[in-house]
Amino acid sequence: MKKKLAIIGASYLQRPLVEKAKEMGLETHVFAWREGNEVDDISDYYYPISILEKEEILAKCKEIDIDGITSIASDIAMPTVNYIAEKLNLVGNSIAATTISTDKFEMRKALINCGVSCPKFKLYTEPTFNEKEYYKFPVIVKPTDRSGSRGVTKVQNPENVNEAISKALKNSINGRAIVEEFIEGREFSVEFISFKGEHEFLAITDKVTTGAPYFVEIEHHQPAAISDQIKEKIIAEVQKSLKCLNLVNGASHSEVLLTKDGEVKVVEIAGRMGGELIGSHMVPLATGVDFVKAVVKVALGEFNLENFKPIEKGFSGVYYVIPKAGTISKIIDNSHQYSDIVF
Repeated sequence: MKKKLAIIGASYLQRPLVEKAKEMGLETHVFAWREGNEVDDISDYYYPISILEKEEILAKCKEIDIDGITSIASDIAMPTVNYIAEKLNLVGNSIAATTISTDKFEMRKALINCGVSCPKFKLYTEPTFNEKEYYKFPVIVKPTDRSGSRGVTKVQNPENVNEAISKALKNSINGRAIVEEFIEGREFSVEFISFKGEHEFLAITDKVTTGAPYFVEIEHHQPAAISDQIKEKIIAEVQKSLKCLNLVNGASHSEVLLTKDGEVKVVEIAGRMGGELIGSHMVPLATGVDFVKAVVKVALGEFNLENFKPIEKGFSGVYYVIPKAGTISKIIDNSHQYSDIVF
């Protein structure tokens, strides 16, 4: 009899997860609105329920008698994933840990209490920044509960802070934003897989963004071009953060800054796989590790860290073509002619 895996979310980011589950011989049950859905053609069962409707999804999962529940590359999905996992005594992270790790303000408070180095910050629920408040400019303004640079702005002077706060609040699900100090440095993201509190490092990714004011990510490269000493420093700081936040099961995606003085600053820790193909495609190409399969194995309680040893076997990258403003008249896809293009 096939084991049953519930998957929360149905965007293109979830398609590798559904495909992998099917490849593993699992019965897939996907929950998400139809709008933007990219997986109903390959999932066994599809339920057009908002991923925020925890109780409705929980009731259905009880009826189905699922064996595991997961999602990849989605912060919004993780509260539902771990709420249901906890209620059904399945593998996941606690509701308390999920609440903290999906809110940048609560996360920063917890990390600082654990002695993790982070940018200084302050919470706002209204655009009430006062020019008399002490800040060293520029600053970064961002929603507390979104990812992928949504609602993020770099502000150069006090006069524009409240405008940036208003933008961040509009992008926030819970109506909260933070203003944080801007730290000059190289940006990296870090992938880990965890099971029962044991954390296994996978990869560090170099990030390239458009820069100020919106910092849209346009390139990713693995492995990051850093020394072994810096690599170990980043790994240690992220492991410390994962333990602090009690993220004990599943994938994690962390963002850090390396200052010109060699200090590692933790920007955020997310209890899910990195999106934009980082986890699903780049990690396997660079390390030989089937990251998506590992996430599924963790959700089913079948993961074995002893047999899981990633190696740096190659290089991988994601590049986004940013065209000039205009009208798209034709799309030509010749990617099949190039063996090094995999998606």
